[in-house]
Amino acid sequence: MLPAVAAIIFDQQGRILLQKRRDVNQWGLLGGHVEFGETVEQAIYREISEETDAQVRIDRLIGVYSEPASQTYIYPNRIVQYVTTYFKGELLSELNEGFANEETQALRLFRVDALPDELARLHPFWLDDALATSTSAYMR
Repeated sequence: MLPAVAAIIFDQQGRILLQKRRDVNQWGLLGGHVEFGETVEQAIYREISEETDAQVRIDRLIGVYSEPASQTYIYPNRIVQYVTTYFKGELLSELNEGFANEETQALRLFRVDALPDELARLHPFWLDDALATSTSAYMR
């Protein structure tokens, strides 16, 4: 098992910030691996900075997800199961939709009811858990 982080970031209008990832050519949440010596909080802020160059504030922990069915990925030379710490945050700066780098093809804000068809595989409860009014963290 490998530690990972992910975040769902909302703007003031309640839209979700998604990244079009170069590696899979699909839209997805922000996040990635936790590096050795990092906390999950440091990792999510680093990943967001690398992938968007945007200013965000992490508001809360949504949950920790380790269910093999949704957290196992097959790569060319190995199979990996992640334990993902999932956060909810707020976009504080204006989004530079033209931002791109080796990881990010594009950035865009989407309404919750108008997410793109080319959405990367997510845990089935991630969106529901982020939108829930519960302040307790989920373990799935």
